[in-house]
Amino acid sequence: MMAFVLVLAGCGGNNGGNTGGSGEGGDKKIELTFMFRGGPEEQKAYKDTVAQYEKDHPNVKVKVITTAPDQYVTKLKAAITGNSLPDVFFFETGDLRAYANGGVLLDITQYVENVENIDISKLWQKGVDLYRYDGDKVGQGALYGLPKDLGPFSLGYNKTMFEEAGIPLPDKDKPYTWDEFIKVNQQLTIDKNGDGKPDQYGTGFNVNWSLQSFVWSNGADWLDESGTKVTIDDPKFAEALQYFADMQNVYKITPSIEDAQTLDTYQRWMKGELAFFPVGPWDLATYESLPFDYDLIPYPAGSTGETAAWLGSLGVGVSSKTKNPKEAAELVAYLTASEQGQQALVDAKIQIPNLVEMAETWAADETTKPANKQEFLQIVNEYGRPLPGYRTYNAEWYQLFFTDIQPVLDGKITAAEFVKAEQPKMQKLLDKAIEQEQKSKK
Repeated sequence: MMAFVLVLAGCGGNNGGNTGGSGEGGDKKIELTFMFRGGPEEQKAYKDTVAQYEKDHPNVKVKVITTAPDQYVTKLKAAITGNSLPDVFFFETGDLRAYANGGVLLDITQYVENVENIDISKLWQKGVDLYRYDGDKVGQGALYGLPKDLGPFSLGYNKTMFEEAGIPLPDKDKPYTWDEFIKVNQQLTIDKNGDGKPDQYGTGFNVNWSLQSFVWSNGADWLDESGTKVTIDDPKFAEALQYFADMQNVYKITPSIEDAQTLDTYQRWMKGELAFFPVGPWDLATYESLPFDYDLIPYPAGSTGETAAWLGSLGVGVSSKTKNPKEAAELVAYLTASEQGQQALVDAKIQIPNLVEMAETWAADETTKPANKQEFLQIVNEYGRPLPGYRTYNAEWYQLFFTDIQPVLDGKITAAEFVKAEQPKMQKLLDKAIEQEQKSKK
């Protein structure tokens, strides 16, 4: 990581192939490059938004570089180390400090706060603050990007399955307790053809993206408030992790490892074979074609009695070496905060609106699926949290947890045994990250 950060200090990108000037004098058209990731619907929506931006800014031409989601980070870091960073690009929230300290990102505050017809104060403040950094803390100081989106990770349920089974629908405002959640999942785990194996399961959570809500709702976390101590050895954390593993090993409400190899849980959800499954706003276009009706509810609540969920985001930033900082920052503002741009992305069903008023109008429309889109906004406004790895200079300590977690999920060791052995390993990596951050500021 340190080698990478040192490279950042000497890079940050050229002009992405720019041949235009800064817009002052001459007739040359300004050229910008914009690199982003996304599936087919997202790529089309962003290309359409960029095309509209070019119409509104006839002196600017934008070259769009699209990348598959699973390849994006690798290609972005290759562009940084190769001194070929695009003018405008997506970046992970957790990379903000490294990219700012390393001279990769441009401070765009002066530009985005003065763009004609765009008011960033109309965006979710929680989203904007993710990209403020004063050299010490995230959440205050200069803007090194704007939120591409806020991504509340909600819980969906198969409404049709409930109705066919004659089971009362979940309360959209009151979360299940953990015991209630197990019981309803057991009712919906069914062997329909009598071969001794369930054809329909309660749920199938991916531990990387779903364990957080169980841990948080049980009053535990990966880090203490200072962000300097790994706290997974808390008994409440072990209790939540054991509950998560027991869904498969004890209660049998999720597909076994063997069953998941035959058909993974996402595919089972898509076919109507799972009662519960996470839903993000980026899923909405794909879920239009589900062969059943679905809706959103809060995640089940642990000992705190309160639900919890994680809230993701991607940033859109500008290379510190761009030759056209004003125009590049204006493109960022247009993509993230213009009504035209946001409407195009919302119509594509790939995110909730960044603009608060637009989001409230969108969520209130119960004629479009899912009906309870308010759940997304409740996560944003009330109980959504960033992933723990975003809180630190790098996430290696956090990633180690999931790299080593499989024996717990397989039932080979208990959660209590795992967290006791894993905490010092994670703490060592966290201490290293803290040290690297201090060095990066010098």
